[in-house]
Amino acid sequence: MDLRSSPDVLVVGGGLIGLVTAWRAARLGMRVAVVSAEEAGAASGVAAGMLTPATEAVFGEESLMRFGLRSLRRYPGFVAELAEDTDVDPGYRTEGTLQVAFDPDDLATLAELEKLRDSLGIRTERLTSRECRRLEPMLAPSVRGGFLAPDDHSVNPRRLAAALRAAAAARGASFVSGRAVRVALDGDAVRGVVLADGTAVDAGQVVLAAGVWTSRIGGLPEGVVPPLRPVKGQLLLLRVPSGAEPLVTRTVRGLVKGSPVYLVPRADGEVVLGATQEEMGFDTRLTVGGVWEMLRDARELVPGVTELEITETCVGLRPGPPDNEPLLGPTRLRGLHLAVGHFRHGVLFTPATGDVMAEALSTGRLPEYAGHLAADRPLPAPPPLEGTQGP
Repeated sequence: MDLRSSPDVLVVGGGLIGLVTAWRAARLGMRVAVVSAEEAGAASGVAAGMLTPATEAVFGEESLMRFGLRSLRRYPGFVAELAEDTDVDPGYRTEGTLQVAFDPDDLATLAELEKLRDSLGIRTERLTSRECRRLEPMLAPSVRGGFLAPDDHSVNPRRLAAALRAAAAARGASFVSGRAVRVALDGDAVRGVVLADGTAVDAGQVVLAAGVWTSRIGGLPEGVVPPLRPVKGQLLLLRVPSGAEPLVTRTVRGLVKGSPVYLVPRADGEVVLGATQEEMGFDTRLTVGGVWEMLRDARELVPGVTELEITETCVGLRPGPPDNEPLLGPTRLRGLHLAVGHFRHGVLFTPATGDVMAEALSTGRLPEYAGHLAADRPLPAPPPLEGTQGP
């Protein structure tokens, strides 16, 4: 499709959220185009791919976790639907997640979340240190115990992005490399966008899904797109030596003296190690401190990590909205939608977001279960940037 032929839906952003929106819209028969630019720090390409509402659950985010559970339950069908449109394997794994504690205080912290998980209907099993090491023999003997979350799975985000792009293209979506710098309006209705090179692209509906850069797109009245703060995450891609035993066979999330760390295995012997979370603005530097803390904590839980090769270092910027919940669907401007603000749950929320955006684009409304995520809901004032690293 020629981009100048005014698509029904123009998606700004080529990450997981933009791609799933484009694919779902194209599956409904809409003429779709995706405009995206390569951005240093784009979150989708450097995410770990954990699908872990059980081990991500925290007090105060119950409604968000319910949305995550809905999305997690969608994953098997979602992957099957992808397979109808593409043969690109998204690397979906269902071995479950093991959450472990380094010391008694860490174990007590994890145990406090049992009631929350029970209230959400999340299935977990408390394990002793020996039971944890029976599941993952490479764990250090000093691990005090943990919880098995059999329904917390994982996916390879880069493969998932490739699968979504291929699936959208198979359904007729077109892709253009460019940066949208301004939304073009006709009164209170969207007309299209203007790219950095001056090209004007008209469209029936526009979806802004450019992650943390969405709030930098001009031409909009104040408040249509809330400020999205970049939350920095550093991670390492590691590789198990050829012929060696796997370091871990399922996602292992640990708490080490209050600091979180995770290891996510891939089928090809790759292991993803994270997890920093820093409020540092648009800083995409890999830092010695961030890498050292990840390796230090990972070594406490899985000493064999020191034998692995570092194959890639990554820094991503998660889009954090004022209330830490996504903003989905119609705005107060006719034809303009948001699909942004997924913060640290973008990969988990991909299937459910695709469902929500498909309904919003076809009916102009959100499904009832996503009403609390409406793009035009009242929002609190954004917190100040702290410049510190947290859990």
